[in-house]
Amino acid sequence: MSDKVHQGHRARKRFGQNFLNDPYIIDGIVSAINPQSGENLVEIGPGLGALTEPVTEQVDHLNVVELDRDLAARLRSHPFMGRKLTVHEADAMAFDFAELAKQGPLRIFGNLPYNVSTPLMFHLFSFADQVQDMHFMLQKEVVNRLAAGPGTKAYGRLTVMAQYYCQVIPVLEVPPSAFKPAPKVDSAVVRLVPHKTLPHPVTNLSWLERVCREGFNQRRKTIRNCFKSLVSVDTLTELGIDPSLRPEHMTLAQFSSLANWLDANHSS
Repeated sequence: MSDKVHQGHRARKRFGQNFLNDPYIIDGIVSAINPQSGENLVEIGPGLGALTEPVTEQVDHLNVVELDRDLAARLRSHPFMGRKLTVHEADAMAFDFAELAKQGPLRIFGNLPYNVSTPLMFHLFSFADQVQDMHFMLQKEVVNRLAAGPGTKAYGRLTVMAQYYCQVIPVLEVPPSAFKPAPKVDSAVVRLVPHKTLPHPVTNLSWLERVCREGFNQRRKTIRNCFKSLVSVDTLTELGIDPSLRPEHMTLAQFSSLANWLDANHSS
């Protein structure tokens, strides 16, 4: 049988499907999540149920969001798990998680398809105030970007936006051999815990998004040149930002203070 077929299901490239099948790794992830009955648990992309099965053994109910029609049907009719699951056959990128949050703070987890992990996290950040925590299996490179510090190669727009909303805690590394079919990259599990109170709140998120986008799109430029159409060198200095450095050396606090100054002094 082809290694693209696992438990009778053919992995679909367009859904970025790689199925987890290493019991030791699965146990490590479920332990990290530590699911409890009565919690509002949501799994994104349950696939063949590698995480779903051990989680439902520990809890009474689990919401799952699955785009693949065949897999959704398989989960609904599952002999052991079916009665504990509410299956939402939907694209997580367009899913309104606020609806589920009416039942209490969300604990979201999943083995996220690599091809949509970054835009999906941006979508989830918009519900951050209704989320208790999130545990995701991602490409290791993406976890490194989420957890990066200023002045490093991995530090970028995703870092700043993720750390604006959440505390980022890498949990464990996962080799390609833990999946069927084996991906060509290493994976890792990360825990994202939304801040109860934002450490560096901005008055207008679109300004934070804009300064991140413009700063990281032109990584070779100095801060002075990157933002020259928006802000003077004197103002940067007043904000405690060294205009001669590159934007990748700016901290979250500095990106936020620049966004707030722009919101107060410009129409976006």
